[in-house]
Amino acid sequence: MGAARATYSTWPMLPLDAWETTFATLHRWTQIVGKVRLARTPWINHSWHVTLYATARGLTTSPIPHPATPFSIDFDFVDHRLIVRTASGSQRVLPLQPQSVASFYAAVMDMLGDLGVGVRIHARPNELDDATPFAEDEAHAAYDPEYANRWWRVLLATHSVLQAFRARFTGKCSPVHFFWGSFDLAVTRFSGRTAPPHPGGVPHLPDRIVREAYSHEVSSCGFWPGGGPHRFPFFYAYAYPEPPGFSSATVAPQRAFYSNELREFVLPYDAVRESAEPERTLLAFVERTYAAAADLGKWDRAALERRGDPPS
Repeated sequence: MGAARATYSTWPMLPLDAWETTFATLHRWTQIVGKVRLARTPWINHSWHVTLYATARGLTTSPIPHPATPFSIDFDFVDHRLIVRTASGSQRVLPLQPQSVASFYAAVMDMLGDLGVGVRIHARPNELDDATPFAEDEAHAAYDPEYANRWWRVLLATHSVLQAFRARFTGKCSPVHFFWGSFDLAVTRFSGRTAPPHPGGVPHLPDRIVREAYSHEVSSCGFWPGGGPHRFPFFYAYAYPEPPGFSSATVAPQRAFYSNELREFVLPYDAVRESAEPERTLLAFVERTYAAAADLGKWDRAALERRGDPPS
């Protein structure tokens, strides 16, 4: 929408209280779309086949295979539309506006059916305490376009920093991608060694999925809008398994702290937004927390990190 473009800023204000109901609705909408990708995509380790990706207008599934025709689903947080496109040239559009999860779910399934790419999904949320089936969820129906747009802009700005961070690593590393289960944008580096079995316990998510996701040692970082013990948006960084001494490591910037509740380092989003150099502030946080995880965990950093400029 024109107003969103006119007020564009790279690191906008995003107070949780101002858009929490929209956040809760969008969380479930992205799960519906993500589960469509999950249903049609071959399994990739650590559930990388289920994620969404940031675009210049929102989020995308990327191409999804289907016997009839490949297709994609895109959230557009500029003009506030959900667009389903097929490789055969057809498309359907759903306006993003206040509507219940049940209505959104029915509309998405109808669009897929109309386009000949119908998909059956596990139609209830994962990783949420409230696992009301999508078709029955009339409670979550908020959509504030201004805050949906602001949140996407934060994702896009974060994506650029995490891409630069990812580029410095030559070992196994995830894409910068959006996990709809937990509603966070993340990138994960791997030491190359296997990890002890994860204890699981994520709400409404089979423990076998969690254990496969953490089958190998990781250092992960990303952005989350906030909630639970920390009611503000923040950047996070954690290691699994957490090496001894990690929680007391010194990291930058000063407003970063270790959350005992989440067992990860937290940097309030506003500490980045209010910084004179937000990108540098965020990059320092993810670099320092990774270094703490890698050094304390005795990773082979010389073999895993790129030194100097890439080949030209």
